[in-house]
Amino acid sequence: MYNRSPFFRAALSAVAALLLMTGCRSAMSIQSDSTNADQAEPSMFPLRFYHHGFAVHCYNTIRCQVSYYDHDFTRLFGDKRSGPPPSPDYRDKWTMATRSWIPNFPPPADVHWTSLDGVEHDAKVDIGAIFKDQRVLYRVPDTEIPDRSWGDDPSILLEVNDRTVNVYMKAFIATKTEQIPGNKYSDGRDDVILAWTHTY
Repeated sequence: MYNRSPFFRAALSAVAALLLMTGCRSAMSIQSDSTNADQAEPSMFPLRFYHHGFAVHCYNTIRCQVSYYDHDFTRLFGDKRSGPPPSPDYRDKWTMATRSWIPNFPPPADVHWTSLDGVEHDAKVDIGAIFKDQRVLYRVPDTEIPDRSWGDDPSILLEVNDRTVNVYMKAFIATKTEQIPGNKYSDGRDDVILAWTHTY
């Protein structure tokens, strides 16, 4: 009963070897796929920031003082009366922040100002709470943003306008296409986007 022919033993050995090779090949294939997955570059979306710039704009105030990150951002003009915005699209003309590379997030901004009616106001504007998810605000579709183009330093812009305080974000977002057809230098947008507002 146990006396197998040499042919039968050879066939059995061949089948066993084939099964072992197939198993090894499958394991190698799984390991290779896993390694490739581990080496894949992570997506840069959603865009996040870990440093930011900051700037202050005051309009329609008798005086205006804003301190943030141990810096008085209004020391050159805070004790002077500020006029109205210069044009309806004045925010589109704002430049990027005057101070950059501030780590997320210092204590709230201290805002002290006098509105046009002579009322004095004091407020703490918690920038860290407004941007607690550290997400960048922008209007460009993700599919229009080139890979590895995000540079992580948006501008946070605080505006005091009479009795209202607004907080905006302005971030340069590269685009795959020209925003002004024929202008090769227009491959990006830096929209000013409202993140928070409060009237006192």
